[in-house]
Amino acid sequence: MFKEVLQSIEGVEFYTIVSMIIFILFFVGMTIWLFKVDKKYIKQMSELPLNEENKEIKNFTGGKNDI
Repeated sequence: MFKEVLQSIEGVEFYTIVSMIIFILFFVGMTIWLFKVDKKYIKQMSELPLNEENKEIKNFTGGKNDI
């Protein structure tokens, strides 16, 4: 069923190529970012869920509420 639907779309090859290019650019971009990012930032982000200092949540008005 899907094969017939996709074959009926004119220029469907174009969408396949564009989506593959977008995926490859995103993957390459994330790989470059991974090697360039500061290791301290990676460590800080990995410890963020376990950090005891983050017991406060900012509400939409910018204030802080204790949990």
